[in-house]
Parts: sequence; structure tokens; C-alpha cells
Amino acid sequence: MKIVKLLIFALLLTGQISCKDDQKLSDAYVEPAVSTYYFIRHAEKIRSDSEDIDPELSQKGLGRAMHWAEILNDVDLDAIYSTDYERTTMTAAPTSVKKDITVQYYDPSTIDIEQFKIDNLGKKVLVVGHSNSTPDFVNKMLGEEKYEAMDDYDNGSLFIVQVTGKNVTSNRLRFNCNCAD
Repeated sequence: MKIVKLLIFALLLTGQISCKDDQKLSDAYVEPAVSTYYFIRHAEKIRSDSEDIDPELSQKGLGRAMHWAEILNDVDLDAIYSTDYERTTMTAAPTSVKKDITVQYYDPSTIDIEQFKIDNLGKKVLVVGHSNSTPDFVNKMLGEEKYEAMDDYDNGSLFIVQVTGKNVTSNRLRFNCNCAD
């Protein structure tokens, strides 16, 4: 009988200890993941043929693409996304090569923003788009209409969006490039 009472006491004591441990674990603060997104528009494109819907970068654009790779040199990128156009993939290429990251293609008209956030949770991501799709993508990440479409000659804006839990912030920086014409 003493053994049975000792076993019951031991079980009750174990239950008490495990409940206290569970409470400590649930009270522990968990740091939310920080996701940082760098949005740029493609660099300067060749404009000599107005009928060409998929032009390559001009010499100045190639210089700017290299400049973006230098600007992002100290950022430990985890992923690079680009639309499937010559000018965007050429803009992403120097950073992709320098960081040894394969470019992933996205369609701005069909991208699922919530899935994109989930897929890139806790990562640092470069996204290369266009004068209309870049601010639109940023606005969707923010959940508000903060930025208008970019001027067609604005190739130097960098939008930085940071998502920490439910908190989303953004900044817009502008970089001049003394790239060859």
C-alpha cells in the first residue's frame, strides 16, 4: 500500500512540475522574424526602338546594374526576384552573380503577397520590377497606397520594406549613378 501511495504522490508531483514548466515555456518571449525587402526598378533600357517591348539595358543601364550590386554588397541577401524581361533580369544579374543566388521569376499581376511574405519570412530579398509594378508591389506589402508609379526615367529609387511580425515599415532612397552613357 505504501508503494501505491508513493507512486500516486510521484505522479502528482511530476504533473505539478510539468505544468509549471509548460507555463514557463508559454510565458517566454519569442522574437518575431524580421524580413527585409529591397525593391528596385530595372536600370536604364535601350530606347531607340519604341516597338521593342523587351529591350535590353543601355550602357548606362549596365553601369547602374553594377552600381546596384555594389550598393547591395554588404546585404546578406537570401533571394532575388525579377520579372521575366531582359531589362529586369539584366539589372538583377550582377547582384545574382556576386551573391551566387539564382534569380526567381515572378509575375506582378498574379503574385500572392501573403504567400510571398510566408515564403520569405526572416529573409533579405531583392525584388526587381518596373516603374509601375515596383511601387504597386511595395504598396501591397504595406497594405496601403503610399507610393505612386515612378517616373519613366527614375532608375535610382530603392524602396526598403521591413516586416517584423505585424509591423511593416518602408523607406524610399534615391541613388544617382555616374554610369557611362
